Amino acid sequence: MADIIVGIDLGTTNSEIAVLRDGKPVVLEEDGDPILPSFVGLGEDGKLLVGRAARNQYALAPERTIKSIKRKMGQDATVTLGEQTYRPQEISALILKTLKDRASAQLGVPITKAVITVPAFFNDAQRQATKEAGEIAGLEVVRILNEPTAASLTYDPTHEHMQRILVYDLGGGTFDVSIVQAQQGVIEVLASHGDTQLGGDDFDELLLNHVLRLFQQEHGIDLSAQAVPRARLLRAVEAAKRQLSFEPFVRLEEEFIAEKDGRPLHLSMELSRRDYEALIQPLLDRTLASVQRALQDCNLMPRDLDRVVLVGGATRTPLVSEMLEARIGQPAHQEVNPDLCVAMGAAIQGALIAGENVGAVLVDITPHSLGINTLGERDGFTTPYCFSPIIKRNTPLPSNRSEVFTTSSDNQQIVEIKVYQGENDDVRNNHQLGSFLVEGLARVSRGNQVVVQFDLDLNGILKVSAKEKMSGLQKQITIRNALHVPSIEEVSAARDRLAELFAGMEELNGENGEDGDEEEASGPPELVPGPREGQRETVQARALIEKAERLIPTMQPEDKAEVERLIGQLRQALDERAWQRLGELSNNLSDVLFYLEDA
Repeated sequence: MADIIVGIDLGTTNSEIAVLRDGKPVVLEEDGDPILPSFVGLGEDGKLLVGRAARNQYALAPERTIKSIKRKMGQDATVTLGEQTYRPQEISALILKTLKDRASAQLGVPITKAVITVPAFFNDAQRQATKEAGEIAGLEVVRILNEPTAASLTYDPTHEHMQRILVYDLGGGTFDVSIVQAQQGVIEVLASHGDTQLGGDDFDELLLNHVLRLFQQEHGIDLSAQAVPRARLLRAVEAAKRQLSFEPFVRLEEEFIAEKDGRPLHLSMELSRRDYEALIQPLLDRTLASVQRALQDCNLMPRDLDRVVLVGGATRTPLVSEMLEARIGQPAHQEVNPDLCVAMGAAIQGALIAGENVGAVLVDITPHSLGINTLGERDGFTTPYCFSPIIKRNTPLPSNRSEVFTTSSDNQQIVEIKVYQGENDDVRNNHQLGSFLVEGLARVSRGNQVVVQFDLDLNGILKVSAKEKMSGLQKQITIRNALHVPSIEEVSAARDRLAELFAGMEELNGENGEDGDEEEASGPPELVPGPREGQRETVQARALIEKAERLIPTMQPEDKAEVERLIGQLRQALDERAWQRLGELSNNLSDVLFYLEDA
């Protein structure tokens, strides 16, 4: 029997351990959870806590809990736990040993060998510290593997033809981007860039400071220097951040967070995805700068890439995918769970080292985007046939997403939710799945917010609900087989069978029935996308500015002056949030760049 070599993702926020079973990588769970939070602490009785227990304690006893130790790996630093000080690799070893013991218990054999992953941008000192942590935990570290390389292994790198893959890895505490070349099982990292001090932890900190400012404005109390309330709120905003990846709003509630004049104060506020994305936009801009540098390092253009892969839990923020798609020009893949794919890839690498035959990783995904019909702008004209996707193509199953839309008329009491699947911006070129009415909306000015939620299970059953945010009024519909679109052959075969039963083909084509062109008969949609005003214009403008600045050194003086003038106007429009002017200026700059590139 070949040695069992496990794969371990030693993460800043969470860690996982995986092994190959029947040719497939499996992340080992404990109590149904594959994730071990990367927290280490001491209980009140001095007992060691690792994982979920330590994370739960952090909100109440941050002074006895250590988090994000990965950010200190390779540094000449120590941390205090109880009355003792420890090196970062010793704390990491506690996490690794917990994972090792989990695997030994579940597999029924001692685990002694492992592949451990690190960010591609880790330096030698950080890699050596990781290897040392493994040895302290009683593991022979047979390979230190770059996280992007591990992730790419889960996307079947055995293609006969060469593929170039951009792996965008945004984890809890680190970010890196790698350009990976894969062919016939051989993977080569062509270029890497990143930031070992940028990740989801920084997003949490920005959101926490935002909440602290709002609380201080309301109550006049600064909680930032109070360890326990700050730790409680940090845990709350971490959960809120995850929820905002799938919902446009989230309610933050923390009781007895402070005291004033002898009275307890409770925190209660609503957070929006739009405000959160505005907070993290500067950090995401830094990641795109790293993407550009990695492309430049290997002399590639975005069009030279065959695939873009997202890794790390922080990539679930919708703005990440939107910005990358605007920059690279193709959708990003997230079919394999971004929290688990690194550990799975490490398990594949371990199995390869052990001489096992490794099969492809198979997952179920959404093959088509799913969304609703809205009123919107296209090519400078208002149209009632806009398609607003809610669950995008290649989303792993099961999936649940929600977006906020607004009414288009004053005193509007009814909206019709028409559900479509497809990839075209015009719903008339997509496939309608169903529709339902939400009646009895509040009589208010246009802009009344309606939250539409899609829940899609493993069997392709889609549940769509729409709720008026103001009143909580809700309606829903269930659509079975939402993922299946009949092929041309299936449609033809069905028509042949039905032709014997019906005298005229008009009925089959829906000309005299109830399944005809519903869009024309039922009038324009009553909802408009929102409130994400200016996001598309902002992404487009930032991408154009980046492209223009890259081309400036090659320009003639008169062209350079014109481009710099347009860049200045774009930056001013961005600052003033003048979306219409921003779109016009972007078009002007795009035309100029097109002319210069074509010259």
